[in-house]
Amino acid sequence: MKIRTKLTIRYTAVTATVFLFLMGMIWFLSESNRKSVFYRDLKKEGITKANLFLQHKVDAVTMQSIYMNNREFIDEVEVAVYEPDFNLLYHDAKEIDRVKETPEMIRRIVEKKSIEFFEGDYQVVGLLYPFEGKDYVITAAAFDGYGYAKLDALRNILLILWGVGLAVLAVVGYFLSRSALSPVSNIVRKVEKITASNLDERVPVADEKDELGELAVTFNHTLDRLEQSFDAQKMFVSNVSHELRTPMAALIGGLEVTLLKERSGEAYRKAVEEALTDADKVVKLSEGLLNLARASYQPEQICMEEVRLDELLLDARELVLKANKEYKVNLLFEEETDDDAMITVSGNAYLLKTAFVNLMENNCKFSDDKTSSVQISFYEEKSILRFSDSGIGIPAEDMEHLFTAFHRGSNRNYAVGNGIGMALVQKIVFLHKGNIYVHSYPGEGTVFVVEFLHI
Repeated sequence: MKIRTKLTIRYTAVTATVFLFLMGMIWFLSESNRKSVFYRDLKKEGITKANLFLQHKVDAVTMQSIYMNNREFIDEVEVAVYEPDFNLLYHDAKEIDRVKETPEMIRRIVEKKSIEFFEGDYQVVGLLYPFEGKDYVITAAAFDGYGYAKLDALRNILLILWGVGLAVLAVVGYFLSRSALSPVSNIVRKVEKITASNLDERVPVADEKDELGELAVTFNHTLDRLEQSFDAQKMFVSNVSHELRTPMAALIGGLEVTLLKERSGEAYRKAVEEALTDADKVVKLSEGLLNLARASYQPEQICMEEVRLDELLLDARELVLKANKEYKVNLLFEEETDDDAMITVSGNAYLLKTAFVNLMENNCKFSDDKTSSVQISFYEEKSILRFSDSGIGIPAEDMEHLFTAFHRGSNRNYAVGNGIGMALVQKIVFLHKGNIYVHSYPGEGTVFVVEFLHI
């Protein structure tokens, strides 16, 4: 069932219920008013007949005859007059006697002065009436046919109005819901036209402040992220293909040349060494691509735990020195601390260690002494790591592309690489909600400053 239909049904049902309740209140109040007015009329009629009888203006026989004749055409009031000791003085029609007075009833009327109650469909009043210094008890009963007829007419009118109103409400509710949800239909039609080939399309936003506007804005933001992801993926695949082609072509070409003719053992040894070098490039490139893919995960997809920066730096230093015998890494702790929280962050040990290894290798790779100096310090709630060298530095024109994947600057001839390391470092740092800054001067060296919030 569509939302438009659901809204129409709910709107109609709620409004119809409210209307029904209000009409019920109207009927209930009308019935209460009818009952009060009829009780008042009964008292007046009872007192009038009692006065006529007690003043001897009309004899009992005449009054009874009038009552018997009238009751065939109208809802005549039946009146009885008693003395307080239950002595009947007058009754319009004792053989009919709708009220069925009893000594207990007369005693209750004397005590309360006035009572009102129903006897079947008949309304009855009983009251103590003083006349010429003596008390009399009067009962009057009648059926309010006129009042009930008006109530029935009112009920029928209300039910007809409720039925007609229900139909009108259903139609109005349908058009209101259709009008209210028309922006949703527009969004759906627009979204259906968006595919991988036109991710630059966006959903129109009529009003950013209403709920549908917020939905459209949120969806557009999602499209922005998807478009960026698709573009990054296409660029990534293109760069991967380009980067892998060169070492693989060199590897295959070298092996093919070696197989063209018989060679000496030394020549074969040299060919194998060159092939191993090219294969090592492919392995390093593959590892870099894998780590870059891992660093591109969402934070909630990566296992985070409390890790110590000093231990990670020591492990990273060991990995760098083991892989490159000529490299040197100096660790310097600027200030001692007994608080482990100062050097503890929430992060993924593997990724952080990978970032530190890349920074250390970058220092060593682009400096003549093949040395990286790593300092760790603290400032307020931050742990600060500095990776510095005294190497060739980074030209100003290359600084803006430093963290772009697969970009190689003007220093690419100084040392081999694949342009992944710095992009990977930045992704890992940002993934851990940290910051990275670079200070570099050509011919003087480079300093990478990494900041993390400690526990």
